[in-house]
Amino acid sequence: MTEARLTHIGGPTTLIEAAGWRLLTDPTFDPPGHRYSFGWATSSRKTSGPAVKASELPPLDAVLLTHDHHADNLDAAGRALLPEAGVVLTTPSGARRLGGNAHGLAPWQTWHLE
Repeated sequence: MTEARLTHIGGPTTLIEAAGWRLLTDPTFDPPGHRYSFGWATSSRKTSGPAVKASELPPLDAVLLTHDHHADNLDAAGRALLPEAGVVLTTPSGARRLGGNAHGLAPWQTWHLE
């Protein structure tokens, strides 16, 4: 059995280390105090910072991004981290918006890290 290590960084952000791979979910690294607007007069304010700074992360093989259009799942500091990852796996529309190393996956589509 392969050992896996999960490090909850905060909110939706978790570092997954397994079988020699390093994966990061929904990178949010802005400091506390930022307010994020979601439309329809709704917003949230970040009340605590990440447990680990983006600069303290090991090299990342992939970022697993559920969606890029809300800052509670991809904030400015998290967005700045994306080019350093081997690949960013997200939705097809997210990949079009992000460009670069982002690849969109359709529902149930598989991606193999190499």
